[in-house]
Amino acid sequence: MGSSASLLALYLELIKFSDCSQGRDGTVKCWGIEDGGLSRNPLLTIKANCYHFCKLSLVTKASACVRPAEEFACFQDVGVGETPDSETGNGIGGQVEGSPAECSQTSEGPIYVAIAGEQTSQVEIWDLRNNQRSVQLPPDNLGACQGVSTKERGMCMAIQASIPSGSQGFLNVLAGYEDGSMLWWDIRNPQIPMTSVKFHSEPVLSLCIDQLNSGGISGAADDKIVWYSLDHSLGRCVAKTGINLERGGIASTSIRPDDKIAATAGWDHRVRIYNYRKGSPLAILKYHQATCNAVSFSTDCKLMASASEDTTVALWELYPPCS
Repeated sequence: MGSSASLLALYLELIKFSDCSQGRDGTVKCWGIEDGGLSRNPLLTIKANCYHFCKLSLVTKASACVRPAEEFACFQDVGVGETPDSETGNGIGGQVEGSPAECSQTSEGPIYVAIAGEQTSQVEIWDLRNNQRSVQLPPDNLGACQGVSTKERGMCMAIQASIPSGSQGFLNVLAGYEDGSMLWWDIRNPQIPMTSVKFHSEPVLSLCIDQLNSGGISGAADDKIVWYSLDHSLGRCVAKTGINLERGGIASTSIRPDDKIAATAGWDHRVRIYNYRKGSPLAILKYHQATCNAVSFSTDCKLMASASEDTTVALWELYPPCS
């Protein structure tokens, strides 16, 4: 994650209890943020040994029925501090600094973080409550299970994880890959994704899902922004509409928490604003002087922030919600 994107993430998460960041050192760190202060010492450091350009996805909405990874079929864990067993193939490795007590969270804090794995075509889910890597999508040790390979799709470039209301508390993951395809996973079945689609001709760089988990937006290195719907009963991801751009490259997408406004950050230095429900353009913001690589809305819907390689973070008040 670039320095400007890191600044953006930290600023927008100040109203929360904690946040996570990732760096080029192969670690993911969980930070405590209280009363507008930020400690220099992270609550938790995960040595994931992942070196890539894929931004993490933090799941902050807990549920009383969130299910542990130990219940997933055809999958085995390695405890914290243990080493992989080369004979049985049960290793999912990784080292963690910090204790579960140090990173225990309330129902409003983060519970899962999804990242592209050490094998760059895989997705890893880390449970921040017990400091363990819980799931790989797809897993290495498929054994007798019928598996699916993601290696031919190239690197995982974008991840969005969520806990849909109809999933009985189980995590769902939408992942975009280097070949332009997207896979939708339910971690109750880590061997086979629910569906596979290809809306883009170039690497998928950004994904976001709306608050109802009924759909979202994807951006890629090509010249398209795609609105898609998620049918949880059928396990289908369907393209609804799309917008063609004069210049390609969408590094970040974000949907305002009220699901009314959406924004994209582009390689052409522009931030674009859309009516999320209609998929229609509303505005083009031309403040930044270099590639825009991150955009996000505050949880109260009153502010939007954009970050750029010109080392600036801009705050915007756009179409404020009715009081």
